[in-house]
Amino acid sequence: MSTTVARHAALLSRDGWCLFGKAVDPSVLAGIETDLELRFAATPMCEGAFYGARTRRFGSLLTRSSGVERLVMHPLVLNLVEQMLLPWCERIALNLTQAIEIHPGALPQLPHRDQDMWQGPKGSIEYLVNVMWPLKTFREENGGTRLWTGSHVDQDVPVLPEEEALVPTVSPGDALIFLGSTLHGGGGNLTAVPRRGIIISYCLGWLKPFELQWLVYPPRVARHFPPALASLVGYAQHRPNLGNVEGQCPSVLLGESVPDHLPAIDALRPDQAEAAAMFIRSQMGELG
Repeated sequence: MSTTVARHAALLSRDGWCLFGKAVDPSVLAGIETDLELRFAATPMCEGAFYGARTRRFGSLLTRSSGVERLVMHPLVLNLVEQMLLPWCERIALNLTQAIEIHPGALPQLPHRDQDMWQGPKGSIEYLVNVMWPLKTFREENGGTRLWTGSHVDQDVPVLPEEEALVPTVSPGDALIFLGSTLHGGGGNLTAVPRRGIIISYCLGWLKPFELQWLVYPPRVARHFPPALASLVGYAQHRPNLGNVEGQCPSVLLGESVPDHLPAIDALRPDQAEAAAMFIRSQMGELG
């Protein structure tokens, strides 16, 4: 596992994207597509130049297909994401699960960097990692994801020549992984068949996610998730003391009953806990 992750981490750091071939059995994606079929049919086309007038999108995928948990919690993917993001956070968080269907006649999407939704400094921090899971094989002619290799290095360049974009062929079961700092965009669909895929992204645990996970998966839903998944969708504090409920970890909401009165409890990093303890000891010494 460590060798596989290290190899893909090196590619991701160098190029801004990598392809993790045969990450899951294609039958997993086939089952997910079957579960989502009615939702694809019922969802209206997007509105706006960015989302695309010939594209359908919908989220909340953990409640729409049980197979999505296999993708979200894929151990190698999570390990790789953590390698990319943990230098800037204590824990990662789920940013988005979204199904995308690009219809025939769709135009190429505006090239963009997903991290630009956050107004923090760019170039010194990675904010998120995207994982695209195709439901249909992605190719250039059917709207496969366009990527600008190396575009994560100089993030002050907003647009690069279209001819420099690369469109990898990605099949169901493969995972196309790219940084939030990598310039990319969906392609135009020149075929007669819609192109379907699922995008799952992970961000720094202290950021406001693209998809508001606590509203998408409220406690009555999240209490049925395994603990690691509940934590990933936001039912966990990010030390120090960020994202709490009455001064406690929000996982307290996942129990059968929630007390009306709760004591606030420190959630500090070890270095902060030690500093706080030393301060208290010094104060007690002065009082003594």
